[in-house]
Amino acid sequence: MSNTGQGGHGPARRPSGDARLDGLLTRVATGDQAAFADVYDALVRPVKGLVCRVLRDESQAEEVTQDVMVEVWRTAGRYRPELGAARAWVFTLAHRRAVDRVRHAQAGASRERRSALLQEDPPFDQVSEAVERRDEWRRVRRCLAALERHRRVPLVLAYYQGMTYLEVADCLATPAGTVKSRMRSGLRQLRECLEAGP
Repeated sequence: MSNTGQGGHGPARRPSGDARLDGLLTRVATGDQAAFADVYDALVRPVKGLVCRVLRDESQAEEVTQDVMVEVWRTAGRYRPELGAARAWVFTLAHRRAVDRVRHAQAGASRERRSALLQEDPPFDQVSEAVERRDEWRRVRRCLAALERHRRVPLVLAYYQGMTYLEVADCLATPAGTVKSRMRSGLRQLRECLEAGP
């Protein structure tokens, strides 16, 4: 993967396929249905792959993917090509939708667990361990949220979706060296934040 554009202020030069997608998504914003059909055909499978990695459930991934593509049609006007590739913009929408679905499912499971706990009296150690885990996860989320977006997103894709840094680079249409550097500095900031305590 080329490192053209790394370290500069303008956007990196994108592969011709990505540049074509940028133009198509810009046309979608004007209501061009043929352009949307091309965007859909180009991205529906990789979007489903990303969503499936988050949800680990084929039928839910299918449903969320369709929601994402509808959102692309409705909100294409918010896309700004000067800020990044169309592919990365759509993948960000997909990741957000998938994470929202996971949180919704976790909230439901959490309610069920609380209900079960009210019906039985678990050992003290089990309760204190659950509290510790929840506090630790809360601190990680707080520290992640404090990172700048360009450092946070690669870390989320790598550690929560299990992507390699090369896959992250491809997903974000960003040079691999840039992604590696951002992940390294993001991890350093994350560690400093966690060591600073609550």
